[in-house]
Amino acid sequence: MTAPQHVAVIDVGKTNAKLALVDLPSLVLTRPNIVLTDGPWPHYDVEGHWEFLLDALSQSHKEHRVDAISVTTHGACAALLTHEGQLAAPILDYEHEYPNHIVEAYTALKPDFAETGSPTLAGGLNIGAQLHWQFTQVPSLRDRTAHIVTYPQYWGHRLTGVAATDVTSIGCHTDLWQPRKGVFSGLPRRLGIADKIAQVHKPSDILGAIRPEIAQLTGLPVDTNVVVGIHDSNASLYPHLLTQTGPFSVVSTGTWVIAMTLGGADISLDSRRDTLINVDARGAPVPSARFMGGREYELIQQGHAAPSTAKDVVEVLEQHVMVLPAVEPQTGPFQGRKMRWTPTEPDLGTGTRSVALSFYLALMTDTCLQLTGATGPTIVEGPFARNREFTAMLAAATGREVLTSDAVTGTSIGAALLFDQSDGLARPNLAHPPGNLPDLRKYAALWRSETII
Repeated sequence: MTAPQHVAVIDVGKTNAKLALVDLPSLVLTRPNIVLTDGPWPHYDVEGHWEFLLDALSQSHKEHRVDAISVTTHGACAALLTHEGQLAAPILDYEHEYPNHIVEAYTALKPDFAETGSPTLAGGLNIGAQLHWQFTQVPSLRDRTAHIVTYPQYWGHRLTGVAATDVTSIGCHTDLWQPRKGVFSGLPRRLGIADKIAQVHKPSDILGAIRPEIAQLTGLPVDTNVVVGIHDSNASLYPHLLTQTGPFSVVSTGTWVIAMTLGGADISLDSRRDTLINVDARGAPVPSARFMGGREYELIQQGHAAPSTAKDVVEVLEQHVMVLPAVEPQTGPFQGRKMRWTPTEPDLGTGTRSVALSFYLALMTDTCLQLTGATGPTIVEGPFARNREFTAMLAAATGREVLTSDAVTGTSIGAALLFDQSDGLARPNLAHPPGNLPDLRKYAALWRSETII
């Protein structure tokens, strides 16, 4: 297959839905991912997204040409399709909480962590928990459901009419998959859906060409291919699978900060600390740990982020101004802990607050890397890669090189690479080594002493 020049990437994150035309990195169109509250449960505005995406595809093709389409989305999301290919129910927001009796009933069905590498997570972060709750709430829904597809393939289905799942999404803390064996767990059978989950593919497989009506609506050629698609943190990982050798870790930053380690130490994961096994684009297991770093950033800054100065850094280091976990206590390595500032909380809109927050996020990331047995360099993707205090503290805390990606939309580039576009792929850059290394290390050691489990 000849690699297409311009790949339109549908990128649906928890915060925003966007369309990026890769090879033209400045062209990124976005809309907020708003959760709707009408209907039987909180759900995503997929019809609003669909209208936006069709318009964006049409505009991109008219102005620049679209040769192919890839899809990447957040995980913990599945769509239930009828025999006619319509939604059997609204797509459930994974942050919705379930009653205690539902949680207890699901816990009795859930496979062991040792089998799935999938810890018990809040709300619907386990797709199995979502499906159990939906079928319990609406008993007739199981019979109306012909196909269960993961979220990237929901959009692929709307484009092509082909139902599928991909191995990175079905292996993303769903409870439905055994990542070390590459087969389904016992849960689909227990839920009565073993015959409803669409066929599992590698993300780089071609799903199909767009439907004729999509071609008519957007102006794209009818032979425009759509790739199966990929879970977003695995999309960030994918370029580095193609360019790195030896042990390394990738930290994907956004609403979630996800640390993924390849070739690291052989250690047992601790399911109580939000560790898990992801599955990469080639189907291999990847020890991972995560926390909601982007969400925590917003909670602390409250829309008043301020730039920092060298003076702010010195003040934070000398006075040991710290955020201690957990800002978002339902996820991450310090679940259940209440956040606190020490010695006192800096004012909103100050540089000292920004520096202390950046250090906190870096030390939380270091904790995640330790939990996954990380060795070798750490590659930071996404917005935190442009935060110099974050990268400096991460280098000091880990004692290893930190590399950063120039890509603003790393997930989009990774998704585009599914079309075999690896020629000339840029390698990440070595972050500037911190000049105040002893002070950073002393701060990191103190933070760790305050957070011992």
